[in-house]
Amino acid sequence: PGIRIAAIPGTFYAFPDVSAYLGKKAGNTVIHSSDELCDWLLEEHNVATVPGSAFGAANSIRLSFATSEVELEKALQRIAKGLALLG
Repeated sequence: PGIRIAAIPGTFYAFPDVSAYLGKKAGNTVIHSSDELCDWLLEEHNVATVPGSAFGAANSIRLSFATSEVELEKALQRIAKGLALLG
């Protein structure tokens, strides 16, 4: 919920727009940017993402799907679990 993603043919990356989650809190942590969201997802949910700000898309994160479907499903579940905690 709250994630928009555009199809980008011919790549193994996705850039979901996470702006709906910026400014949200998890415990005492406020997520102000995609950089902070990526750090939080790695530290708290053990999933690596890249801030979209590195690619000119400050309100997005970059996901690579150059892995097995099993690993991708695990990562997406971790991301969903983490985002569900932000309120």
